[in-house]
Amino acid sequence: MSHGDQQGYSDYGDDTGHTRTRLPDHDPYGGAPRRPGRSPSRGLITVVGVVVLLIAAIAFANRGDHSSGNTSTPKSSRPHTSPTSPTGTHPVQTKTNGIPSNFAHTGQGAESAAANYATALGSDGMFNTERRREIVQAIADPGTVNTLQSGFDADYSAAFLKKVGLNADGSAPKGSTFVNRTMPVGTKVTSYSNSAATVEVWCGGLFGLAGDTSTNPVSSSWFTMTMKLSWSNGDWKVLESAQKTGPTPVAGDNPVSGADEISKAVQEFGGFTYAR
Repeated sequence: MSHGDQQGYSDYGDDTGHTRTRLPDHDPYGGAPRRPGRSPSRGLITVVGVVVLLIAAIAFANRGDHSSGNTSTPKSSRPHTSPTSPTGTHPVQTKTNGIPSNFAHTGQGAESAAANYATALGSDGMFNTERRREIVQAIADPGTVNTLQSGFDADYSAAFLKKVGLNADGSAPKGSTFVNRTMPVGTKVTSYSNSAATVEVWCGGLFGLAGDTSTNPVSSSWFTMTMKLSWSNGDWKVLESAQKTGPTPVAGDNPVSGADEISKAVQEFGGFTYAR
């Protein structure tokens, strides 16, 4: 796997150019309470207004695909989509080298394994030699573990760490916080058998150095990881993985946070165990 196959190296840092108007930090209400008490009549008006809005929204949603006032698309012919909410069994309760393991021998189990493995392969631990080898040992198929290990060791060379602004051991320079996180948004199985599965994992990612002197600030990207898995010794294991850019949504107009806020968030907010 090359540097381009890993999240955060070349696809990050896309400027949107959006701006937004910010209110002044001082109290525009001159110290007066911002939410004055409402009279019963005003509360009733608000409730009625909400009900009217809900009725209007429901009517709009139920209009269907009308071509005229007297025709509509039959319900049976409308396109069907997969559910977007989490479904299936609870997350696994066991871990190997800090990574969830012992996934169910099902398609959903393969999806959960792929999501958790994508998170591990897209973590800051991959930049430290010892931790990287623990990650690969935990998730790789025994038949490909040495190949994957040597490939990742070559990818995360000393020259590459220096290029992204890290120390030789993969740590951040003094006064900076290194951020490399992968957040699965959804998964889908593209092929499945009792012995093998291919799963695509749609992800959002964060990569960069948070610090006042950083020349590589933390930015976000979207990408899809494809995991080829094998059923080995009672668990799903990685045979190989690949990555491509997107699907990428339109960027919002959120104000950019400062380095201190990003560093604090990374230290205070932990990750998840993923399962469908």
